[in-house]
Order: sequence, then structure tokens, then C-alpha cells
Amino acid sequence: MTLDDLVRLRRARDRIDREYAQPLDVPSLARTALMSPGHFSRSFRAAYGETPYGYLMTRRIERAKALLRRGDLSVTEVCMAVGCTSLGSFSTRFTELVGESPSAYRARDHSAGAAIPACVARVGTRPVRNEEARPDATPLA
Repeated sequence: MTLDDLVRLRRARDRIDREYAQPLDVPSLARTALMSPGHFSRSFRAAYGETPYGYLMTRRIERAKALLRRGDLSVTEVCMAVGCTSLGSFSTRFTELVGESPSAYRARDHSAGAAIPACVARVGTRPVRNEEARPDATPLA
């Protein structure tokens, strides 16, 4: 993979980070990276360790966790706010990545993590698939 490819992939990843709540698909992200959809998907996975869709959903769940910690929105409102259109799919993916349902996560007391700066909390609370979780990791929130 060339440096130019990595720059174009980064541009697409940055777009996902910015526009996670918008409808995004592989063909439009591939156009952002100036690649064919197949080449983009393979290159993205090689560069970042997950598919473009997987990265998008991880970003959405990461944002959903922050909204749920605030506690002023319902799970359905959070689902729609992060760009998911199906509450069932959102809840399934959230549970897969976080290890508990969105309702259970929202109901938990998050005051212990309130003093942690957001930039630090983001690293410690980034959703990962359950089988990818390190056994020595301690959750921050």
C-alpha cells in the first residue's frame, strides 16, 4: 500500500468520524478515497483492522455511549441521533460491542467517570468486539 493510498483512506476515515450520523455506504466512501468499492474495502481493512462498516458502527456506538451516559435521551432517541434506523440492529450491535444492552448501560451510574477528561475516556471506553477485549483492560465508564 502506498502513502497516497493511506492518505486517501484517512480522508474516508475522517469522513466517517465527521458524518457518522449520516447515511454512509461503501461506494460513497470509496469515491471519497478515489478507489473502487472493492479495493477500498480491502485496503481499509488492511490499514485499520476492520471493515468500513465495522468502523462506522464502532464510531456510532462510541457516540451512543456518550449520549446514554448523559441520561437525558431515550435509547430510541440515541439510536436515531447516531444514524441508526433500526432499534433492534442498534441494540444488538451495542450489546455485541459493549457487553450490555443500551438500556442497562444507560441505567448504570456513570458519575465515577465524570471527572475523567473526554479525550482520555474515549480511549478507555472505545467499543471493541467482546472477543477482541483484552483480559487486562479495565473499563473507565
